[in-house]
This record gives sequence, C-alpha cells and structure tokens, in this order.
Amino acid sequence: MPTEDSPRLTAKHWQDCTDVYDFLDQIRLRPGMWVPGGSLLHLQSLLTGYRAALGVHGIEEPFAFWPEDDFNRWLQEQRGISGPLTWAAEIERNTPAGSTPVEEFFRLLDAYRSESAQNPEPGAVSTRFPGIEYMNNTFVTLFWRRRLLTEAELRLEERGFRVVHLAAGDWASEQDMHRDVAAALQFPDYYGHNLDALNDCLGDVTCYGPYDDSPEGTGLVLSITDYDRFTAACPRAAQIVLDIVADQARHAAVLQRRFFCLLHSNDPDIRFEPVGAMPVMWNSDEWLDAKRR
Repeated sequence: MPTEDSPRLTAKHWQDCTDVYDFLDQIRLRPGMWVPGGSLLHLQSLLTGYRAALGVHGIEEPFAFWPEDDFNRWLQEQRGISGPLTWAAEIERNTPAGSTPVEEFFRLLDAYRSESAQNPEPGAVSTRFPGIEYMNNTFVTLFWRRRLLTEAELRLEERGFRVVHLAAGDWASEQDMHRDVAAALQFPDYYGHNLDALNDCLGDVTCYGPYDDSPEGTGLVLSITDYDRFTAACPRAAQIVLDIVADQARHAAVLQRRFFCLLHSNDPDIRFEPVGAMPVMWNSDEWLDAKRR
C-alpha cells in the first residue's frame, strides 16, 4: 500500500488511466472493489484483459505481466526459484505472515519498478507481439486516410516487417492483379495467373517463404492502396483475394509466422463479406463512421 515516500494517489475513472501502472494504482486505492476476495488470480485476469485491449486498439505500451514476462522473471530471480507458477500463484503461495497477497503484490511491484527504473533494458521493445493489432481480428484491416496507412507501414517496418506495396488503382482486370502480385512476391514462372494459383503460391510465401529467414525479419505485410477501384472493376475477384489472404494468414499464424494485409479504400463506406469467416474491420482510429468524415 502507499508509503510516506509514495506520491499521493487520486481516484479516477479507469478510462482516464494513462498506462498499466496508473491502472494498478487505482486498484491499489480500492482493492476490495477491483479484486474480490483478494485473489491475485482475479487481478491477473484483469491484467490479461487490459493487455488484450491494447492489442485490439493498436496501442503500444510496455507490459510486464504476462505469465512468462518481465515481472514474473524478476520475481523468480528475487526468490531464487524457477518453475511453472505464474507471479499471481507464486505470491499467493508465499505471502508472509501478517500480510495479504494483494499487499505483497504491491510491495513487490514497487520494488520491481524501482529496480527497473535504475536498470532499464537497452533497446527494450514496447510489446512482445509486434503487429498483433492487425492480427487479432481478421488479418485484413481497412484504412481510409492515407496518412494513417503510411504511419502504420512505418511502425511495422521499424519493427522489422517486410511491407510489400501494391497499387490496386492500376488493376482494371483480374489479370492486372495477378501480374502485380506475382511480380511483387516473386512467384515462380509457372504461376497460373488464376485465383487457385494465387492461393497456392501465396501460401508458399507466407508459410514457407524466405521473408522471415533473416534475424530482423518479423513478418510479411501486404499494403494495398485504392482497393475500392479494383472492387468496382472486379467485385468477385476482389472479395476472393481478401478471403485467400485471411485464410493464408491464419495458416501462417499456426506455423508461428506473421502475415496480414493493410487495405486502403477511397470509399469510407466500403463493405466486404466476411473473409476467413470474419468481417473486414476498419482500423481503430477510423472504426467509427464519424471518424471517416
């Protein structure tokens, strides 16, 4: 709980919290409200939900509370132990007499934060799962503003992704699409320039291709601009291409490889049928219709 040296905490709405530590400080103020029965397993579930929300909304923020992550490793080093227990289970199992699991968690959290501030990890990344905000839902994410698309591309390239750019505004026919995709992804000469062949060759690239072989390679991203024009010219093919992308992205994920698509449309009201059995969603900054006006 707060000490004389701690800054005075002020109750606020959880939506006003600036990061996970601010959120934890609100729990520290009113643990009975947030952690029924004083169970750290309940607190761990809250933090898992917090981290999932960061991914859904594309927010990059340091997070140390996965069961295998920094806080758990620090706790095991402090106690000279190793094993499968999560930080929540370990603290509950070994809470000192005269204390509670929640009080012991916050005491350890303060020590962890103090030590981390004194010994920051050089080059530490803000998330262990780069690109997850574009894979949580459908593997295909819509953009209307080109600026937001460009910013997303730059962030992904900084994280090591290979971003392949395609201009769908130049595709007046399905064959135009096959020509450009085959060239951009270096499909073999025997590529059949049809949708079945696209499915086969894209699967080879995303699941087994060389894009992830180098140490800095994080994954492959297709960034396709002006897709509304291709949709108007070839509506059936445009829908099937997205379904193929989503299907192969899911196959790649099973093999622990990252592949997804950023899709730009000049039409803010464009709609697609579900791809890979999931709907195509707008990015988090433009999810509301009002944000595309």
